Amino acid sequence: MAELFAAAGLLATPLYAASCEKLKELPVADTVITLAQSVAAAKFELPDGILPEGTAAKARQAFGKLPAFCRVAATIRPTKDSDIKIEVWMPISGWNGRFMGLGNGGWGGSIAYPALFTALGQGFAAASTDTGHTGKSGDASFALGHPEKLIDFGYRSVHLMSMNAKTIIANFYGKPIRYSYWDGCSTGGKQALTEAQRYPDDYDGIVAGAPANFFTHLMFGNIWPAIATLKDPAANIPDEKYAVIHQAVMKACDALDGVEDGIINDPEQCHFNPETLACKGPDGPECLTPPQVRAVRQIYAGVKNSRTGEQIFPGLEPGSPLEQATGAPPDHPLNFFRYVLFRNPDWKWQTLNFDSDVTLADQTAAVLNATDPDLKAFQAHGGKLILYHGWSDPHISPMNTVNYYESVVTAVGGAAPTDDFVRLFMVPNMGHCQGGTGPDEFDKIGAIEEWVEHHVAPDKIIASHQTRDGVTDMTRPLCPYPQVANWKGSGSTNEAANFTCVHSAK
Repeated sequence: MAELFAAAGLLATPLYAASCEKLKELPVADTVITLAQSVAAAKFELPDGILPEGTAAKARQAFGKLPAFCRVAATIRPTKDSDIKIEVWMPISGWNGRFMGLGNGGWGGSIAYPALFTALGQGFAAASTDTGHTGKSGDASFALGHPEKLIDFGYRSVHLMSMNAKTIIANFYGKPIRYSYWDGCSTGGKQALTEAQRYPDDYDGIVAGAPANFFTHLMFGNIWPAIATLKDPAANIPDEKYAVIHQAVMKACDALDGVEDGIINDPEQCHFNPETLACKGPDGPECLTPPQVRAVRQIYAGVKNSRTGEQIFPGLEPGSPLEQATGAPPDHPLNFFRYVLFRNPDWKWQTLNFDSDVTLADQTAAVLNATDPDLKAFQAHGGKLILYHGWSDPHISPMNTVNYYESVVTAVGGAAPTDDFVRLFMVPNMGHCQGGTGPDEFDKIGAIEEWVEHHVAPDKIIASHQTRDGVTDMTRPLCPYPQVANWKGSGSTNEAANFTCVHSAK
């Protein structure tokens, strides 16, 4: 058999298709293919320890429905300290001619097997990376003393995974990939924007959800609710008061769109004042003390430089589940400060300085950010980008995505040229990437395919909400920002057909 074709950094068309097992011999720069295995339908076994046991049990049942596919695993070592693991899954039959790169969550540390499962089931050849290290998604200890691994996590692993996957896929099928797509949320959304900014030719269509793209400042934003509610014991908010706050927000803002349905359609129009809950007398379960009022204000306002007043990271929006953001800081930001910024595993969050420490992060950890608004090269490539974010996200402020989108509008030269290749969809009452009481289910992949392949820009995307039993109880159109869905004044408010997209009155 003639030598398999591979390219180091550039993809060309191979002369023939290779068997799955033969791919183990494929020469790829800085890469060792460790596994090339044909997996029979419904025979894939999920590796132990990848998912929490409750989730893993359900995932194993789902994996029993997988079609036959070729599974390739490889290790990429662009530097002496790099150890980037990737997997590429390719349908044995029924390939749709497309490649799907898949994002990670948190600090990465593992292959995104559930996402591979979904993409394969849709006919894609798909790839995922562990981002250059193995560990739990909240753990950044890998970065201590390993600057190259931090670069791998920051951007290098995703790009090399994408290039190597394209080479493997083209050799397996014996023909070039028709279209390349990226799908990711949170860290996966940051990875999406990293690709569009640094490597604009890697993907034709990119879906970026709730992007953690201002990564260094996000870490300060994640610590801020704890500072606001815990540093002063008097500002601590008991659990039962969060429901009181939420009810007051809904009373003030639910009906602003003309529909009382438990959904704040446009939080930018909601100007809830927590002072309305201030105790008139002694502290009680239905009111907030002055320190608690101040804490709620601070959470909504977001973290600012105390000296200059400059916004470091925006706050949460009214209607967000504040209780999910407060309390002891999660591992994700703590690990950033302990292992990346201060390189001290014993660092305490109470010592954080929101002036000098932000400056230090900007100087030393910018490799983790993806904030460049100049997407002209991606635009020139013909790329299309769909951004989305839940208005009730308690982990990444939705205004961070709005701010990035508006910076792109400015950099590209206005709303019209930006609208030609980037659109942002804000999702009412959706939490972080999914969940919440709003319409959190929508076909973002179908929308990006239509835009890329048929030049049909998404003027709206129909989203739905399902009960725990899987019954659809609401549909709504998601509108390109700054438009919002407006009820026509008649018909059920649970049916998308009764809404139209109009410009926000903010």
